[in-house]
Amino acid sequence: MTRFDEWSAAAMQLEVWDDGPVAVRERGDEAAASGGERSNGAVAVQDRVALREPTAAASIRPDTSSVQQWWVLTSRAIVPTLRNGELITQVAASVMFTVGFYIPLKQFMGVYARDMSSYAQYLMPLIALQAVSFAAISGGFRSATDAVAGINRRFRSMPLARLIPLASRMSASIYRCAIALGLSVICGCVIGFRFYGGPVYTAGFCLLVLLVGAALSFLGDFVGTASRNPDATTHLMMLPQLVFGLLSVGVQPVQRFPTWIQGFVRDQPISQFVFALRALAEDSTATAAVPTWSVIAPAVAWSIGMIVVLAPLHLLVSSRRV
Repeated sequence: MTRFDEWSAAAMQLEVWDDGPVAVRERGDEAAASGGERSNGAVAVQDRVALREPTAAASIRPDTSSVQQWWVLTSRAIVPTLRNGELITQVAASVMFTVGFYIPLKQFMGVYARDMSSYAQYLMPLIALQAVSFAAISGGFRSATDAVAGINRRFRSMPLARLIPLASRMSASIYRCAIALGLSVICGCVIGFRFYGGPVYTAGFCLLVLLVGAALSFLGDFVGTASRNPDATTHLMMLPQLVFGLLSVGVQPVQRFPTWIQGFVRDQPISQFVFALRALAEDSTATAAVPTWSVIAPAVAWSIGMIVVLAPLHLLVSSRRV
């Protein structure tokens, strides 16, 4: 038998043996012990075994926790905002809302807010709400972009928990809302807004704004995932928020609206948010609203209710948009 025949026979044994590379190595050793020096065919067999073992080890996936997956996807959404100009847009939006509402309305509407120390104190809740709503629109735009680009479909083919992509997008949206809240408070302080309720009520003010931002971000993510159209998502989110904002007590008291629409103005969610935020910010005047649970509860109920209603709808849309 030639050396080529010996190599061919050894290669065939490697393919048909069921007891793996260890048995191949053992049989090669037995052949070497009984016959003296091993043939070149046995050396070739062991070389092939050595090449196979790293390939099998490399095919094992490393274990990753859900927290690691969430953090990686959240970083994917947050890190680009530090270099693509999105933070500059947030600054410009907060300044625009402050200037656009305060300067033109102060002379006309300020007279109707005499029960507060300044019109800035009266207007600040609406400025903060508009800022976080703009941040929620940015999150909805990102959701629609991921959907139309097939990113969500790619995530579904990966070993990810079903809610990890949604949780990461919501975390990035809360980050945007926190930035928007900080900038709006700075702008409010420039025009004369102050917190009079102490650290507890100040923290409550910020937490309520972030809760509202989370609800609006959830709405934006739902609209973006359902529409798969970034431009349409922006319009669908922007127009209702502007209309609800202008038809609210954030601009002027409910008594200044026509009688036939006062009920809607008083009870709609933006007005309830404004009532609660004004009470939490308090004021230096004796007629300022008191932050009681009866004032704050409707705003909390509206925010949590939006999330509870949107959650199953979002899961349904996500499962169908493969």
